[in-house]
Amino acid sequence: MLLLFEVSVCSSIAMKHRSRLEIISLILDIATRNDGVTQKKILYRAYLSYEHLKKYLTLLQENELINYYEQEGKVYRTTDKGLHFLDLYARLNEVVAMTNDIIVR
Repeated sequence: MLLLFEVSVCSSIAMKHRSRLEIISLILDIATRNDGVTQKKILYRAYLSYEHLKKYLTLLQENELINYYEQEGKVYRTTDKGLHFLDLYARLNEVVAMTNDIIVR
């Protein structure tokens, strides 16, 4: 029982103050598996509450970044548009990291 408490404390420390874009990219990244992922897997891997997850999934579906497949086992999969978003987000993070390196020098 103590081990579970320690894990949850470590998880909350590692995941504090994430931006909306970070959470969106994390959800899309989790849902890139070819066979899709369930809502429960996204919930646990992204460390989100159920209420927050539902809001993000609705937003992602409205913007065609993720699809829901009920016939295939109630799974979510990142769309091509979502994969494009992930690529742009990764490139933007690279530019920001380079900029931070220049500023620190």
